[in-house]
Amino acid sequence: MKKLVFIIFLLIGTNVFGQATPKTAKPPTEFVPAGYVVLEKIQGDLNKDNQADYVFIIKGTDRAKFVNDKYRGELDRNRRGIIIAFKNKNQYELVLENRGCFSSENEDGGVYYAPELSVSISKGNLLVHYAHGRYGYWTYNFRYQNSDFELIGYDSSQDHGPVVERSVSINLMTKKMRIRENINQDAEDGGDEEFKETWKKFTLSKPIKMSEIADFDHLDVESLLGPVK
Repeated sequence: MKKLVFIIFLLIGTNVFGQATPKTAKPPTEFVPAGYVVLEKIQGDLNKDNQADYVFIIKGTDRAKFVNDKYRGELDRNRRGIIIAFKNKNQYELVLENRGCFSSENEDGGVYYAPELSVSISKGNLLVHYAHGRYGYWTYNFRYQNSDFELIGYDSSQDHGPVVERSVSINLMTKKMRIRENINQDAEDGGDEEFKETWKKFTLSKPIKMSEIADFDHLDVESLLGPVK
């Protein structure tokens, strides 16, 4: 049974990753694999060498992933991914490739629209931000270290319209977490909240690496922190 599972995994891996991607290139677009298109390009220094690196948000083009929605028509449900290339003199080096870690922009949000993804560079770090309108937001802060992009911070806000019900701020470098919970059940507008603030410590035995994230939709940071006290 284990052999069968392993073989299936290899077959899936071959289908997903396809042919090998070059590790160096002059135009960084050469890192975009066949069967994918670039949705967005972001430039900024990610390794503190004062050179502009590239971040590509890519998307598959498999027609089999298109669906017909009763109300929205034809929708492209191909997943999105990320490619990061560092500039090194007159060429670029591929440092990260994760082809399917983000769901498509056409997911079903139920009674509300699906969370909106945005990726940016700030202070040398890579920010992955999800905005969900009246329901809040969550942001992942990655830094390049140990030959990968490791999660160093996480912030989230669970809202009910303009009222913040719960917010979490996690520093994975200091291994401390702040939780703020609104205890004013009569709050109707932002600013009416009364927050109970709690600080906790955690262990985090293993770093959270972007290259290993299969699906951001299922990334529950709080559950990965280890024992919390």
